[in-house]
Amino acid sequence: MAHRQAHWEQHTEIPLAVASMAFLASYALRVLAPGLPQAVLDLCLAVTLAAWALFAVDYAVRWHLSGQRHRFVRKHVLDTVVLLLPLLRPLRVVKVYEAVLRRRGEPRLALHARVIAYSGLSTLLLGFAGALAVYQQERDAPGTTMPTFGDAVWWACATLTTVGYGDVTPVTPLGRLIAVGVMMIGMALLAAVTGTFASWLLQVFSREDDERPPGS
Repeated sequence: MAHRQAHWEQHTEIPLAVASMAFLASYALRVLAPGLPQAVLDLCLAVTLAAWALFAVDYAVRWHLSGQRHRFVRKHVLDTVVLLLPLLRPLRVVKVYEAVLRRRGEPRLALHARVIAYSGLSTLLLGFAGALAVYQQERDAPGTTMPTFGDAVWWACATLTTVGYGDVTPVTPLGRLIAVGVMMIGMALLAAVTGTFASWLLQVFSREDDERPPGS
């Protein structure tokens, strides 16, 4: 079972990442360009639903191949959350780089570089997806502070960096719920980058001390 699951994941990683980006692109078009012809908007909706279906099938197949039943859900919390919250699906694209390197037989980046690179890319994707989701809820709400997508992007940047100026804030219940999720994930990513960078600095300084001649 484990071999079959690994084989499935190896062959579906890149197609699912492409589906993630297609999902985000089609959703962005529906939010940012509502004036497009209805046929184009319907096509975007079909792409969005098709990508969602692909992730549902992938989750079901991996759950079946794992043979773990309820333990699979507990061990793959992120995959479960991504399945329930489709706007987080583009975060899966961060796995593409390693999948490509494995297929080419090339060495991976060092652990610290991988964590920083993946956290940075995840932050960008999360910020864009969060701005889209909040903007969709806030743009037409009474008393909104996000009449434009630029305002939503500014809010996402201030939220993810934990600056929180407070000049642009969501006013709808769903917008605020999305904001809570963005805050929690943003803090986790920021902590991962900060901790990894600090650990790398400690290793560099420790290596320099070991190489320094005695008595210097």
